[in-house]
Amino acid sequence: QVLVEESGGGLVQAGGSLRLSCSASGRIRSVNAMGWYRQAPGKQRDVVATVTSGGDINYEDSVKGRFTISRDNGKNTVYLQMNSLKPDDTAHYYCIFDQFEGSWRRYWGQGTQVTVSS
Repeated sequence: QVLVEESGGGLVQAGGSLRLSCSASGRIRSVNAMGWYRQAPGKQRDVVATVTSGGDINYEDSVKGRFTISRDNGKNTVYLQMNSLKPDDTAHYYCIFDQFEGSWRRYWGQGTQVTVSS
């Protein structure tokens, strides 16, 4: 089992910045992926950014150039630096941790709220 816990989030004005952090603990395997999803009210949960343990990174198009994902493999921690925030970024942000356990398994955090005021 893996426990995923997020921190950060909050209320910020448009144009501002926030940093999210997420740590995974438990039975961690060296080959894995971590990342962030978000879900706004009435909308589906969509991927924001992901990073593998090998350093491969992917971003959703609307956050490219504004958000930066990074990770510390030694701490099993992933960060999401969010700059130039827009009201459309308002959502509940969830951290994910994927690893292979005979098949790929995904663990979710409880999420943290990000609210961007105009």
